Amino acid sequence: MKELELYKAQTRCISHEIRNHLSICELYSEIIKKRLAQEGIHNDSIENAVKSIQKSLKIIGNSLIDLKSLNNFSITRQNIKTLLENAVEMSTAYICDKDIKIHCSLEDELYAEIDENKFLACIVNLIKNAIEAIDVKGDIYIKSYVQKNKIHIKVSNTGNAISLEKQKEIFEEGFTTKSTGSGLGLHICKTNLENQNAKLQLVKSDADSTEFEIIMPAV
Repeated sequence: MKELELYKAQTRCISHEIRNHLSICELYSEIIKKRLAQEGIHNDSIENAVKSIQKSLKIIGNSLIDLKSLNNFSITRQNIKTLLENAVEMSTAYICDKDIKIHCSLEDELYAEIDENKFLACIVNLIKNAIEAIDVKGDIYIKSYVQKNKIHIKVSNTGNAISLEKQKEIFEEGFTTKSTGSGLGLHICKTNLENQNAKLQLVKSDADSTEFEIIMPAV
């Protein structure tokens, strides 16, 4: 137990230090953008470099959320629409050179008692997986609504389907369809959501679309 608490404390310290340096990088990338605009300078190489830096900052920020989500649960009342919008904004960093459009249909005034960081990490992971499932061009749909006092969140994409054989194992620890994957993402998402009285499930995956759904109590 002492080793676990020490690990969590070290995780918080490392996250804090990285966040400080990310803030500096973000500040100077904004300064560069403003200077170029003020002086009327148009340079594709510099602009692409700044965009790449900003994308990298978002991706590292996402990783920090994953890291922070290893800490103890902190259950608070959260606006689901706001968190989903934040997750979409953070996930766009993974699109890179693909032609992908993210479509949102989010119901207002939906609240749930959840852990903000763990929930964000889960949604970002689902969107990231959806982006990776699309080879070049496609669409991602995110929908939220309430039904019988339960909040339903659906994340679907028009990318490559998951085979029937793999669908049975997709939430198992260590299972991955990626050559560089750890097989922890969906397993951790499912486990974290279950600890918050929520359920993550694969609704379908066929030639038309792949859809995941989160169901949890509405406040």
